Amino acid sequence: MNQHRPIAADSTVPPPTTGTMASKSEQTVKKLLADADIIVGGTRPWDVQVHDPRTYDRVLSHGTLGLGESYMDGWWDAKAVDEFIYRLLQADVQSKVKIDFGLWSLLLKSKLVNFQRWQKFAVGRKHYDIGNDLYRAMLDKRMIYSCGYWREAKTLDAAQEAKLDLICRKAMLAPGQSVLDIGSGWGGFLKYAAENYGINGTGITVSEQQLALSRELGAGLLLDFHLRDYRKQTGRFDRIVSIGMFEHVGVRNYRTFMKKARNLLADDGLFVLHTIGGNHSVSHGDPWSNKYIFPHGMLPSPQQLTRATEGLFIIEDWHNFGADYDRTLMTWWNNFEFAWPKLKPHYDERFYRMWRYYLLSFAATFRARKIQLWQVVLSKNGIKGGYRSIR
Repeated sequence: MNQHRPIAADSTVPPPTTGTMASKSEQTVKKLLADADIIVGGTRPWDVQVHDPRTYDRVLSHGTLGLGESYMDGWWDAKAVDEFIYRLLQADVQSKVKIDFGLWSLLLKSKLVNFQRWQKFAVGRKHYDIGNDLYRAMLDKRMIYSCGYWREAKTLDAAQEAKLDLICRKAMLAPGQSVLDIGSGWGGFLKYAAENYGINGTGITVSEQQLALSRELGAGLLLDFHLRDYRKQTGRFDRIVSIGMFEHVGVRNYRTFMKKARNLLADDGLFVLHTIGGNHSVSHGDPWSNKYIFPHGMLPSPQQLTRATEGLFIIEDWHNFGADYDRTLMTWWNNFEFAWPKLKPHYDERFYRMWRYYLLSFAATFRARKIQLWQVVLSKNGIKGGYRSIR
């Protein structure tokens, strides 16, 4: 169990401003918030309490990065951060902030450098290696760190098993098949598939902590796990799955990823891709999330995904259940909050506020339907007679 290092406050934040400029910033932010039915100093759960007047300048100049960092620093609070963010998204407040240095900086960097290629293991060290104690406390019993399927489920454990079984049925798994899991996490999917469908599996991850625990949890089964970038994988597999990993690939590498998956897949095989997706094509992620949660992460759009697969795969099925991620994230948040007294000795208060903001703001984004959750079934040559969609 690793002790998380405290995140230092941003030393680039300007000192408090006074007089006309500060007053103008405050007036501007309050007007933007009012358009979203949010009142500074109000009593409703989504109203915001501003503890430091520097918040106004910071948000106007640095957009979502400034909003998230000022929350981490304790400059503002809201009883229901998820509802606060949801209302900002519904009112499209971000588009009304004209100067966003955080976004401009990230956009420029993404144009100049293919981070996902040259810093392949960065997200593993930054996010997935935080500590297995945190993820054990927050996730379900199988430690599945992706959207649950809540159609008939009432608990997180049931929702995640329903999702795992959904993927197994979409992949048409059968005993003895070889299955590659690209971004295998803590091994939960392959363990479930081996126990319930009799497959033998290979999992690859960029996280050392995930690798160690997946090997421990998968002991005794025909499973093999490796610390490996997907571009280095070799072999031929009857089935491929990738669950919550494509968000780390980057738009410059989507075609490379799909070409690699095609080369690894048997001619009559199926590839089930489970990924968060965005409504619009972009070349970067959110500045705050990029800095603190998922370095160099970004979401594919439908257009980007179809371009990447064109000529390589036939899209057999495309299933969107993004609304289920709201409930999944809120359940993770409740588990994290409940476990915080035991986790607290290993993580500092700023981490707590960061993690709280992460889970609740992501829940709000799915609630507002700004981002989606897709399961896409791909084949190399098409299923003879057609593919039967599974729901």
